[in-house]
Amino acid sequence: MKTYKTSEVAKVIGIHPNTVRLYEEWGLISQVERKSNGYRVFTDFHIEQIELVRIALKMEVVQNGLRKKIVETVKVSANRDFDKALILAQEYLNQVHQENKNAVEAICIVKQILEGNTTSDTLCLKRKEVSDYLGISMDTLRNWELNGLLRVKRKQNGYRYYTSEDIKRLKIIRSLRCANYSLEAILRMLNALTANPQINIMEILNTPEDDADIISACDKIIISLQEAAQDAEVIIRSLKDMKRKYK
Repeated sequence: MKTYKTSEVAKVIGIHPNTVRLYEEWGLISQVERKSNGYRVFTDFHIEQIELVRIALKMEVVQNGLRKKIVETVKVSANRDFDKALILAQEYLNQVHQENKNAVEAICIVKQILEGNTTSDTLCLKRKEVSDYLGISMDTLRNWELNGLLRVKRKQNGYRYYTSEDIKRLKIIRSLRCANYSLEAILRMLNALTANPQINIMEILNTPEDDADIISACDKIIISLQEAAQDAEVIIRSLKDMKRKYK
C-alpha cells in the first residue's frame, strides 16, 4: 500500500501542510499512524478523504443546519462508517432540494404581490400550525414578530391567528433570511412594499451586501443550492466508491 508524508499529501491536494494537520485534528480524516520518529504516514484513503473534505467545505449554504450536516457526514466517513455517511449525505441532498423549492415558491409569491394578485383570507392557523406548515420554529416566529416583520391578528379571546396573507409574508421572510438579508433590511422592504407594491425594491434593500432586488436575492440562494446539490451528488458517488475500496 502506497504511503505519503504530510508534505506529499499537501502537494497532491494543493493545500498547506498545516491544513492537512488541521483536518486530522478536527476529525475530518482518519487518525494517521506515525513512525517511530513521529512522522505521519498517510494512505490513499486519507487522500480521498481529504478530497471529500475539500468538496464539503466549499459548500456555501449554511442555513438550517446544512453545513453542520455535511461536516458530520465527512466525520462519519472518516471512521469508515460509509453506510451511515451515505444516509447523512442523502438527507443533506433532500434538504437542499427542499430549500430550493422554498426559494422558488417565494419568487412566485413575490411576483404575485408585485403584479397585484391577492387571495382571499381563508386560513386561520395557530402559531404551532404555522410552525409545522412552514418548517419554522416557534421561537423564530416570535423573533420575527418581535422585530416587527409581521403583525399577527388576534381573535376576541386574545388568541393569535395567521391568515393566508400572513403565510405569504412569512414565506418571503423565510427565503430572504436564507439569502442572508438582515432582519432590518427585510423589515424595510416589507414596509415599503406594503405601502406601495410598485416600489423599487432594489433601493429599499440598499445595504453594502445587497446587490439586487428581492427576486434576485432568491435567485442567488437558488444558485448556491443548485451548486450544493451537485456537490452532494459528487460526495455520494465518492462515498460509494470509498465504501467499495476501503470498508
